[in-house]
Amino acid sequence: MRLPASQRGSKPVSATLATLLSDLRSRSSRLATNSLGLNRPGNAGMRRLLERLRTAHAKPSARRLVMVWAVLLGAMVLLVLNLVRLQVIQAPDLLKQARSQQTIFLRPFIPRRPIVDRIGNVLAIDQPVYTLYAHPVSFKEPKTTVAEKLAPILGKSAGELLRKLDTAESGIRLEVALSENTADRLLNLQIDGIDLAQQQQRLYPQQHLTADVVGYVDVDQQGQAGIEHSHKNLLQRSIKSVRLSRTGLGSMMPDRIPGGFLHIDNLHLQLTVDSRVQRTAQSALQQQVKKYGAKRGVVLVMDVADGALRSLVSEPSYDPNEYYKANVERFKNWAMTDLYEPGSTFKPLNVAIALETKAIRPDQIFNDEGSIYVDQWPIQNFDYSTAGARGATSVTQILERSSNVGMVHIMQQMQRDNYYNWLQKIGLGQPTGIDLPFEIAGQLKDRKTFTESAIDAATSAFGQGFSLTPIQLVQLHGILASGGKLLTPHVVQGLYDEAGHPYWQPVRQTQPQQIFSPQTAQTVLQMMESVVQKGSGKAAQVPGYRIAGKTGTAQKASASGGYQENAKITSFVSIFPVENPRYVVAAVIDEPKGEDAFGSTVAAPIVKAVIDALITLDQMPPSQPAATVAPSPGASAIEGLSPAESLGVEPVPAPSSTP
Repeated sequence: MRLPASQRGSKPVSATLATLLSDLRSRSSRLATNSLGLNRPGNAGMRRLLERLRTAHAKPSARRLVMVWAVLLGAMVLLVLNLVRLQVIQAPDLLKQARSQQTIFLRPFIPRRPIVDRIGNVLAIDQPVYTLYAHPVSFKEPKTTVAEKLAPILGKSAGELLRKLDTAESGIRLEVALSENTADRLLNLQIDGIDLAQQQQRLYPQQHLTADVVGYVDVDQQGQAGIEHSHKNLLQRSIKSVRLSRTGLGSMMPDRIPGGFLHIDNLHLQLTVDSRVQRTAQSALQQQVKKYGAKRGVVLVMDVADGALRSLVSEPSYDPNEYYKANVERFKNWAMTDLYEPGSTFKPLNVAIALETKAIRPDQIFNDEGSIYVDQWPIQNFDYSTAGARGATSVTQILERSSNVGMVHIMQQMQRDNYYNWLQKIGLGQPTGIDLPFEIAGQLKDRKTFTESAIDAATSAFGQGFSLTPIQLVQLHGILASGGKLLTPHVVQGLYDEAGHPYWQPVRQTQPQQIFSPQTAQTVLQMMESVVQKGSGKAAQVPGYRIAGKTGTAQKASASGGYQENAKITSFVSIFPVENPRYVVAAVIDEPKGEDAFGSTVAAPIVKAVIDALITLDQMPPSQPAATVAPSPGASAIEGLSPAESLGVEPVPAPSSTP
């Protein structure tokens, strides 16, 4: 609208606008009145109503204004209170919640450290495996086509896969534990809706061979037996959780990831066992257990320089890759968790005790009656029915013939209380301290019972009436082999890097306890050498090498007391070479069947096979000149074992000199 010229510039702009708005309202009112026909006769009431509304709109009531201001003020108060609640009262909790939403604490899944044997053969290692998932909702081709593509790679029929694909729209697990090669082949198919999830799986390449030493981990990667359990802190790499920032979508922000947080060391845990010796021991043990229908057996080899075990194998064993298929009893390492009475293999220790205490002389002669009574209990030699009384017998001959009566006469030269002290001193009733889990201590009767009973001391003289584990038998003979020192058997050598440099090594006892004098130990070794040369240990002879040993055939104790009928444990323990002992080798066989099942026939051939392997592997020179020193199959040899050939090394050459 254009103003009259007379009004232009004569009034303030605000007054002009007010006049203009008033004019517009007046015109719009008249227009509305005319359009509604309010000027017509009879519409006076409508005109009055419209006028009241216009008046009310122009002049609002004070009460209505107060209400509006009250609402606004109340809203403002509520807003202030809410701000106080958020910024003051709940601020710490909200800040904590915000940080938790914006950050993530991540501890990456790091593979366990590998385990290797003393020459570097892998015994346990983590490897990536994959789980295959299918999401049919994302397929861009028919399910039948997808099933036909997957079938040849997964080794399953297309029909079987199709039935799985029909079970859900997403998240169908088709296969687990797939190798990297298989995973690569699946990825090359480029099928939409196929997903591979990577995991780590513990692999044991040697399978049964080292299961008793290495043990296994379960599905949660937790060690449950062997080294996997006892040294889990060394095998689990120490990677701490790291706090990382993440976006609103939940993904990590690369600029907030600290440098080197995914670094993995290259350390491995090295053991003292030798897979080559293990293989020979396992093969020999399996053959003898099968031949004599035995319940079980164990073979141990200890280095007398420091107590390191070169071999620990038992039969039956289990495959740690499929531990879930084995009976739970297989996870118990019999060498450390079960007790037995050692029988005649303990006789050399008793002779050493008697010599060390000056109770007897090495050249002393005893009368072997073949059968005697102690506290009205009969004690006989195992061959009394055929050999009868042997009469005058030397200490060496007592060991050669494994005379029970002769051993009783030897121990009767000692006071029972002193004898008991020595049994405790050599470690009976105590664990060996080996670095494998679940070892139990042997059993020795209490002092009062032992010292007041003549029969208890008498039966202990030939290795019955108390119990120990196979590993303790090896430890005890290690005293004789090491010049009288008590060694602690062990299987862990330490943590090493790829270059072979030690990162961590266990602390060893630098000064082992001296139990016997070197002279006593050497004297008993020479007596034990006579057992192999002339006595019950002939089956362990190796031409050209001086070998000491002792057989054992003991009654098997019953859980209800006494001894089981027709149940026995046969064993043989050897120390070689006599002139400079390096190894203790023992074989213990539980419940072999047959009238010819003795320590000399069942266990000694196993020890001979292991000795042959050690001589070959270590290239040990002969103890003395001989026509030949190569292991010769004979009546005592185990069929099919040829250590030099099976181990892939050259046999020891025959000496060039002659007598």
